[in-house]
Amino acid sequence: MLPYDASLWCTDCPADEDRTQYFRGGSMALHLAHRMEKVKASAIREILKLTQEPDIISFAGGLPAVETFPAEDLVEVSTRVLKEHGEQALQYSPTEGYPPLRRLISERMNRRLGTTVSPEDVLVTSGSQQGLDLSAKVLIDPGDIILCESPTYLGAIGAFKAYEPRFVEVETDDNGMVPSDLENKLSTLENIRFIYVIPDFQNPSGRTWSLERRQAVMELVRRFEIPIIEDCPYSEVRFEGRHLPPLKSMEGSEWVIYLGTFSKVFCPGMRMAWLAASQPVLGKIILTKQGADLHTQTLGQMQLADYLEHFDLDANIERTIQLYRRRRDVMLEKMEEFFPSSVSWTHPEGGMFLWVSLPEGLDAYEILDECLKEKVAFVPGAPFFPNGGHENTLRMNYSASDSEKIAVGVERMAGVIRRAIENLDSGGERAAS
Repeated sequence: MLPYDASLWCTDCPADEDRTQYFRGGSMALHLAHRMEKVKASAIREILKLTQEPDIISFAGGLPAVETFPAEDLVEVSTRVLKEHGEQALQYSPTEGYPPLRRLISERMNRRLGTTVSPEDVLVTSGSQQGLDLSAKVLIDPGDIILCESPTYLGAIGAFKAYEPRFVEVETDDNGMVPSDLENKLSTLENIRFIYVIPDFQNPSGRTWSLERRQAVMELVRRFEIPIIEDCPYSEVRFEGRHLPPLKSMEGSEWVIYLGTFSKVFCPGMRMAWLAASQPVLGKIILTKQGADLHTQTLGQMQLADYLEHFDLDANIERTIQLYRRRRDVMLEKMEEFFPSSVSWTHPEGGMFLWVSLPEGLDAYEILDECLKEKVAFVPGAPFFPNGGHENTLRMNYSASDSEKIAVGVERMAGVIRRAIENLDSGGERAAS
């Protein structure tokens, strides 16, 4: 059984006054840290377990399309790296990362994003998730406040919770964080340690911040001298509209901790990502990574660097954009055709997700139970709000299913939602029937 199984926790084991939670497994009763009370299983990961059957149409995960993975190119890359640099590729490497890769990342950021990042500002991480964890470990003490969008990325909530912060949600609309509400919270709350944001094609909502919102938020960051973590896993996957500058490219960039990743545009299984920040915070994060895993895998870093040198990542991203645009369009068209008029949803200009709001009184978890009977899955929206509520929302992913499955899955979902609304309108129970 997994250690987060509720049946293994006990609160009545013999304990001193300071410890109330234990883990019981067989004859063992382990003394656990208080912070483990805050650590919960990922709602997405738990739902994904239910979607492993081949006949399930899953809009639940955030999986890139396997068709975008450059497997054949990586055969050539791997052979060259191991033949020419095998001893180095299989050896330990610096915590900061493989120097040529750090150079390539900084050059790519500056060329495509308009930043002024040097290789010394870059730390290669084992996925962006590690960047979230390391940043919180460096910046958060128990009880400190994190300001975030409402809703926000579930994986960030999970990474941050282990360090026992308080989450304060900032009012968020279709243009991003509302500056007046952010300013009010910065002015009135104590012990705010950082702001966490996803300005481009946000997970879960799919929304993108306007240029005016980016500028207004950065003005507040400079005035209050508060760090801001800019999480940008999807920014290069834009289908329409104009590219907008990241916060890291604006005045006050020294306050921005930028998280980038190759998972959404290259190969998620390689876990290649990076964190770009100014000293002294980057130095502290590097020290923390030393204690976590010493360094990101050397072989993967050298494979990625070789790929960037010999192949056209931008061309692969363009193919990804074309594929995801088609799938998004099918999902939007079928939702418009089949979903009841009382349901609303976002129209993402890029990324991998869109956000659905059901009529008040419906519970997305109950809808999910019925949808699973129809062999279709999504992620309920409530876990994306760190302080709860919003049970009538849900997130849908369009990147991982082909157009035919998307069409079938949306129609099945629509039937379940329609029956639930009819049941609600007739005064029946909230559950979909």
